[in-house]
Amino acid sequence: MKNFEAHTDETRKEMLKELGLQKLEDIYSQIPQNIRLNGLELPDGMSEMALQSEIKELSAKNKVNYASFAGGGAYKRYIPAAVSAVSSRFEFNTAYTPYQPEISQGTLQVIYEYQSMICNITGQDVSNACVYDAATACAEAVLMASRINNRKKCLISKGLNPQYIEVLKTYCEAADIEIEFIELSGLKTPKTEVDEDFACVIYQFPNFYGEIEDADNIKTKDSKTLKICCADITSLALLEPPECDITVGELQSLGNSLSFGGAYGGYMACQERYKRQLPGRIVGRTVDADGKQAFTLTLQTREQHIRREKATSNICSNQALIALQATVYLTLLGKNGLKEAAFLSAKNAHNLAKKLSDKGITVLNEDFFNEFVIETENAKQQLKKLKDCGILGGIAIDDKKILISATETNTEAEIDKYSECF
Repeated sequence: MKNFEAHTDETRKEMLKELGLQKLEDIYSQIPQNIRLNGLELPDGMSEMALQSEIKELSAKNKVNYASFAGGGAYKRYIPAAVSAVSSRFEFNTAYTPYQPEISQGTLQVIYEYQSMICNITGQDVSNACVYDAATACAEAVLMASRINNRKKCLISKGLNPQYIEVLKTYCEAADIEIEFIELSGLKTPKTEVDEDFACVIYQFPNFYGEIEDADNIKTKDSKTLKICCADITSLALLEPPECDITVGELQSLGNSLSFGGAYGGYMACQERYKRQLPGRIVGRTVDADGKQAFTLTLQTREQHIRREKATSNICSNQALIALQATVYLTLLGKNGLKEAAFLSAKNAHNLAKKLSDKGITVLNEDFFNEFVIETENAKQQLKKLKDCGILGGIAIDDKKILISATETNTEAEIDKYSECF
């Protein structure tokens, strides 16, 4: 079987002549010989049937039927089949069609509905069309706060996801924003009064360790200091959204699969008075020349639309497909369905925590939603033992602590098996 080749010998000769070279190897003459590859050592070509057979054989080696109790910002949740069926329709072809409103009313309307849903859930006034993920949403919110009050200090609760903190460090270093931290009291952010020289204070709700934070514990001496809350959006179906200036978080749990770590999406919402500093895309609703409802991009703050130095973010895009799937998911579940999914997650987590506590295992949390921390001997060894039982038991925080999560997908049998195998 002859392999497909993009260029013929005649085409190659023409290109080499244009470049003033004799042979193909002359293109790489400036690359030292010791770092060149001696061929790719690729196998011979295969027929489609043979390739499918080999891929199936390889995929059979994967172990995928674990009961998952891992969390830490990414959650295994039930995704109705209609989510992918609807989101793959031709009306939602690409993330870039919103630049052509005359042909992309489907995508624009979905984004508008998405923004409305995010505002309803978070209690905020304005939402953008989403950003890369929760970590970058946190970072964009800090940059946003710094622009609003022209301050260069940020206060971060140590209850924020450690991965988000690392991203914040990178952003803040580049923006010359100084970072300080609030140390936790147990697993919770203690009562803190934020000085007036801080641009913002940011905390997580519930925090990375599962503890439900008390927003009233964080007070600001100056009304110009913004409060940023990184909130688990599913938890807000049960818990009262904390009052804050900017709410951010992760979209993965809304109809998006774990997918080996991505692609995910981050949501951002804020109070009305800060809307012109909100980065990314924002879709508005209007009427066309015939008086019919129409949707278009509005409040153009992206670097593609205005002078780069005036943009609210020069590296901020959106995750249109993630937002689309989140919108379809929320539409299918509705308010009561999302509330039920949140309730079942909390019920399963508390059920497992009680079973472990009854076995003498210390649960460190006082108030939690669907994640909690236990104390045990040799955390990594315990997780390996659970994995041997077909259970992804959680995340080892250190040698003696494990962060455990439960969602609506965990069955009573899985919870019993976790307790038995521990």
